[in-house]
Amino acid sequence: MLLTIAALGMFSYGMYEVVWAAVDLIRGARLELWAELGLIVFGLLLGLAAAFVRVRLPGGLAFAIGAMLGLQALAVHDAAHLDAGLTPQIGRGILAAVLVSLAYVGKATAEHAETADRRT
Repeated sequence: MLLTIAALGMFSYGMYEVVWAAVDLIRGARLELWAELGLIVFGLLLGLAAAFVRVRLPGGLAFAIGAMLGLQALAVHDAAHLDAGLTPQIGRGILAAVLVSLAYVGKATAEHAETADRRT
């Protein structure tokens, strides 16, 4: 259950970034083109990583962490241009930490349950 929640959260976060960047590009970019395209790429990578996390693919959680770090780095850049301040950065960091924690605990719980099933 925790893996599903973590995967849905990661997928939602990634798709939010993709849609936000696409809408910003359509309405008239407030940021550089490379920053908008970076948000789209890292958002899509996080969406893909969410599927890897859900099926417990080895390296899937590391892949998701990398995508979230990329989104965080671009968010810091965006905040400087949009005068967004520090509060959204703290919120994104907390969200990322919660999603990674849920995925880690969910994976450990699922592996423990599999081990217990094999012993019986």
